[in-house]
Amino acid sequence: MTARKQFLLRIDPELWADLESWAAEELRSVNGQIEYLLREAMRMRKGRGSSRASAGSPPGPAGEPRASGE
Repeated sequence: MTARKQFLLRIDPELWADLESWAAEELRSVNGQIEYLLREAMRMRKGRGSSRASAGSPPGPAGEPRASGE
């Protein structure tokens, strides 16, 4: 089994409490909940494919990529 990367995360206490509550509802540890959320965010991001105008451009109205002249 490969080693897992460890890092320090500084987080607002109110956000921590919300994550802790959410994790408990889903029978996960807070660490597991954060990892789940990050994986879901990456899955959604990768699912968009290369249809975005550029990685640095925020989406336009209704999630459409902005035209390069904007």
